[in-house]
Amino acid sequence: MSARVPPPERRRHPLTRSAFYVHLWAGVILTIALTAISITGILLNHKRGLGLMPDVDHRPTGPFASALSLAALADTALRQVQAGATAPDARTQVDRMDVRPRDGIVKVRMRDAASTEVTLDLNTGRVLHVGRRGDVFLEKLHSGEIFGRRGILLSDLAAVGLLLTLLTGYWLWLFPKMSHRKDGEA
Repeated sequence: MSARVPPPERRRHPLTRSAFYVHLWAGVILTIALTAISITGILLNHKRGLGLMPDVDHRPTGPFASALSLAALADTALRQVQAGATAPDARTQVDRMDVRPRDGIVKVRMRDAASTEVTLDLNTGRVLHVGRRGDVFLEKLHSGEIFGRRGILLSDLAAVGLLLTLLTGYWLWLFPKMSHRKDGEA
């Protein structure tokens, strides 16, 4: 009986070996961040259906050119949520304003723990809705903003890691196919 000769060891291309380890460790290390970003992204895509964002049905009451000033609208929103407060300052209390000319509304989000939002008519300043925005936490978690500046950088790192994982995955899939094609031609 003759001794079995093991098949010759096939050496991996150095770039393929590096791609394998980058792919492996990027996937392992960034799994939690990428999972959180994926899940929050899906939830944000369906925030209206999940009841996280109020749906205010409104028709414009006038042309956009005759809309009230942003300062006047911000003051109206502040008075609505801070009844009895003395001279609230929009620059420090308002987080953002989402102007929607086609709908004739402006959504004024406050800089408070509840992320209160006041929806106003652009032309009259009439209050259409006041309530908490349920999607703000998801937005901040999705972007990493909830963890401060480092969280945003982690979110960026996760995005770069995802790109590396995709590129190395394609390399690991494509390189053997190209190598076999070359071997067949020789």
